[in-house]
Amino acid sequence: MMKRSAGILPYRRSSNGLQVLLVHPGGPFWQSRDLGAWSVAKGEYDNSELPEAAARREFQEETGWEPKGALLNLGELRQRKSKIITAFALEGNFDTATLRSNMFEMEWPRRSGRKQSFPEVDRSAWLDLDPARAKLLAGQRPFLDRLAASVLRHAAR
Repeated sequence: MMKRSAGILPYRRSSNGLQVLLVHPGGPFWQSRDLGAWSVAKGEYDNSELPEAAARREFQEETGWEPKGALLNLGELRQRKSKIITAFALEGNFDTATLRSNMFEMEWPRRSGRKQSFPEVDRSAWLDLDPARAKLLAGQRPFLDRLAASVLRHAAR
């Protein structure tokens, strides 16, 4: 069965155009990775949950921020590893200094028998669209184009 994830891509307007809020995954695997490593705040859900509800829950778990307001559906993307991601956009202005992520536990170092806890998200940042495109995982980059097109369409009304 194909895994499903849902998440929220916050955005705000700036003098340079749009900025988006991306998150950097925590843990030792991602520690020294930057370009192509950032993500939409998202997580997995099952058939008992609607994508929008899952996106709101996962966003709050990974950031500590409650996503209030109407969400703009950015659609689905299929990732290389047979996962479907549904993303929603939310206009807002979250303070990155207040990020509070939930934790996960894993054996680290590998084969050491020791368990260590790490935050699911170790940092977040507001980025203009071009730098965001460089930092975002390649499979999620189309969400930036969809967001920009949608915001421009709404602004033209």
